[in-house]
Amino acid sequence: MKRIICLVLTAALALSPLVTSANDRRPRKKKKKKQKTEQVVNTEAQPQPVAAEPETQPLPVDTVAVEPPVEEEIQVTAEQVDSLVAAWREHQREQAFDEFFNNYINIDSMIDTGTTPDSLYAGRLRALASPIPLAYNDIVRRHITRYTDPRHGTMSRILGRAKYYFPMIEEELIKAGLPVELRAMAIIESALTPTAMSRMGAAGLWQFMPRTAKSYGLEVNSLVDERLDPIRATQAACRYLKDLYSIYHDWTLAISSYNCGPGNVNKAIARSGVKECRSFWDVYHCMLRETQGYMPAFIGATYAYAYHQQHDITPAETPVPIAVDTLQINRILHFGQIASTIDLPIETLRQLNPQYKMDIIPATVKSYTLVLPQRNVVEYIEHQQEIFAKDSMYLKEYINPVNLDKKRQQSAAGRIYIVKRGDTLGAIARRYRVSTSQLMRWNNIRDPRKLRLGQRLRIGSR
Repeated sequence: MKRIICLVLTAALALSPLVTSANDRRPRKKKKKKQKTEQVVNTEAQPQPVAAEPETQPLPVDTVAVEPPVEEEIQVTAEQVDSLVAAWREHQREQAFDEFFNNYINIDSMIDTGTTPDSLYAGRLRALASPIPLAYNDIVRRHITRYTDPRHGTMSRILGRAKYYFPMIEEELIKAGLPVELRAMAIIESALTPTAMSRMGAAGLWQFMPRTAKSYGLEVNSLVDERLDPIRATQAACRYLKDLYSIYHDWTLAISSYNCGPGNVNKAIARSGVKECRSFWDVYHCMLRETQGYMPAFIGATYAYAYHQQHDITPAETPVPIAVDTLQINRILHFGQIASTIDLPIETLRQLNPQYKMDIIPATVKSYTLVLPQRNVVEYIEHQQEIFAKDSMYLKEYINPVNLDKKRQQSAAGRIYIVKRGDTLGAIARRYRVSTSQLMRWNNIRDPRKLRLGQRLRIGSR
């Protein structure tokens, strides 16, 4: 269809000069005939000579006036336009991603063979010209090596997700007046996985704990966890980072305090005995062990993202549709109502809207956002009444709080968790949103402190 529209426009433009030229010649032809008649009459009367008019070139014999062709009316549906917009946006996003690295980052073509000199790594970091100091040393090199090892495939998967998540993260950072390089923190925190959850119960791209999330305006309850909402969580992270920077006036310390909290950074500064602490590196040896690796990991992730081409790393396929749009929902809605009405898998809805924990948008007293693939937006709008009409079918069992609790347990039931180093029963319970006593009952555990590596835990009753 797009090609047809282009052909019609091209044909119209190509014909327009010819039509104009033919139309301009008609009056001149009649005028010439009239002048010829007057010349004969005036010869007989022998008039006074007058100034000669410029000669008009005779028209070619085979000149024919061309009428514009009748354009065929093309019917374009709203869904077809939506599909074209989606393809256009996808192309733009892919092109912008490639052009960024080719035009602004690809300063050299030297591929790392494992013997890359330190001077090259340091020079590449300096070339990024970031407002965040990107120091280079042996500690940073170890993290660069970890992120750029193509055998692990970690950076390839991160790059694939970055095509979707980084543009929205960068937009929020720019709105907040923060350095866009802070986007690398989401790589360290969650590997750009919005459903990531830590052993301690932190969740989302930015790994907010529930208490911190609520203090920065995120909704966390039985049905909604905005820590998993990429945009809302990024907005909260921007506010948090602004507060931390206002305390330390140094990005290396602010980034470190995001990891361990301002209190632990202050303790490290006090233990160091440094009179004037200017950066993370001044108190590195006094930081908590986990935080000692945080700033070097940030630099390593920043380097690996920028210079992945020099390490022969290619982005994996993006796991979610790149071209999306957002709708405001002002009444309670279940994902099943949408998936059963239009051609959109419920799993795609979950990937694009991970904040809705039980596939329900609880828009009873306020509106909530719904992210859809661009290709399905018009289709949703056209079938909206039909979708909402299915509320009694999909939401009846969720109205009663007892049913909600039962459904929550059913969603966790049937899962098996394998105990890893550092796990505690309480942390596992928080991860699956169940109680410690429930875990103990389901797995016949008498002492919650006695977990062993590799132990298989059932989540939910049999």
